[in-house]
Amino acid sequence: MQVILLDRIAKLGKLGEVVRVRDGYARNFLIPKGLAKRATQKAIADFDRQKEELEQKATDKLKKAQELGARLSGVVVEIVQKAGVDGKLFGSVTNQDIVEKLGNDGIEITKSQVNMPEGPIKAAGDHLIRVSPHSEVVVEFTVKVVPEMSDK
Repeated sequence: MQVILLDRIAKLGKLGEVVRVRDGYARNFLIPKGLAKRATQKAIADFDRQKEELEQKATDKLKKAQELGARLSGVVVEIVQKAGVDGKLFGSVTNQDIVEKLGNDGIEITKSQVNMPEGPIKAAGDHLIRVSPHSEVVVEFTVKVVPEMSDK
């Protein structure tokens, strides 16, 4: 299926490009999320009329993501988690825990923007985490997991 991209999408294309994608990807992800439209003659004509407005929205989204990235850059998030004597955590620290902690500090991100390449954190210490608030903005910051010692 051919679609017109309404936003920049990593590894696919930028605003206004007509690209061919699999039908399921278009129907189940791109179109419902407002990232693309079917590439019909009418849709292409409509897009040409709205192009300037869409480019302005895309620029605003990028600017907001860069501001968020500047706020996150160099931040150390401290999370206290129960742990045993050897420093292994009872449970783990997930991207949801990081989102909640940042939300308490006034920084709003979503769970899907947090990239934990090694999976959930299962040991105390400092861990490097990546956040992608926009496809062009990737920020790294430190999550410090502090063990709350258990009596066991």
